[in-house]
Amino acid sequence: MNEQPNEELQSEDEQLDPQETVSFKGEAAANDEAFAEAGEETRDEEMTRLRGEVEEASKRVLQAQAEAENFRKRLRRDTEAQLKFAGMPLVTDILQVRDNLLRAIDAATTAGEGESTAGLVEGVSMVRKQLDDVLAKHAIKEIPAEGELFDPNFHEAISQMPHPEIASGMVAHVATPGFQMHDRVVRPAQVVVSTGDGSE
Repeated sequence: MNEQPNEELQSEDEQLDPQETVSFKGEAAANDEAFAEAGEETRDEEMTRLRGEVEEASKRVLQAQAEAENFRKRLRRDTEAQLKFAGMPLVTDILQVRDNLLRAIDAATTAGEGESTAGLVEGVSMVRKQLDDVLAKHAIKEIPAEGELFDPNFHEAISQMPHPEIASGMVAHVATPGFQMHDRVVRPAQVVVSTGDGSE
C-alpha cells in the first residue's frame, strides 16, 4: 500500500520533457539578464541627468556671481561720482557770486573818480551779502568768536593781548573768521585772546 504513491510520483517525473525544463530555465535566465540590463540603463540615464543638473546649477551660480560683481562695480562707480561732484551745487552758487563781483569791479572802473569808491564799496557789500546767503543755503555759517570765551574746538589763538574792558580768556579780536558746516568745523576762527586789563 505504501509503495504505490511513490511509484505514481516517479511516473509523473518521468513524464516531464527534459527540453521543456531547459527551455524554462533559459527563459528565466534571459529575463534576469534583461532586468539587469534595464537597471544598468536606468542608472546611466540617472547619472547623465544628475550631471546635467549639476552643470546647469554651476552655470546659474557663475551667472549670479558675475551679476553681483557687476552690481558692485556699478555701485562703486556711482558712489565715486557722487563724492566727486558733491560740491557742484555750491560751486554753481559761488560762480554767480563771482559774476556779480566782476560786475561791481567793472562798474567801479567805468565810473567817475568820485563815484568809483562809493559804487565799489556798495557793490562789494552786496556781493558779500550774496555770498553769505549762499553759504547759509549750504548750511555753512560763521563761527561766533569776538567777545566769546576762547574755545579751542572752534578758535585758534594766534596771539594774546591785554585789554582793559575784556576779561582774560575772552576773544578780543578776530583776525580771520571761522566757519562750520552743520556741526563740523570747516576752519577755526583765528583770534587774539585777551589777557585782561594787565593790572595784576
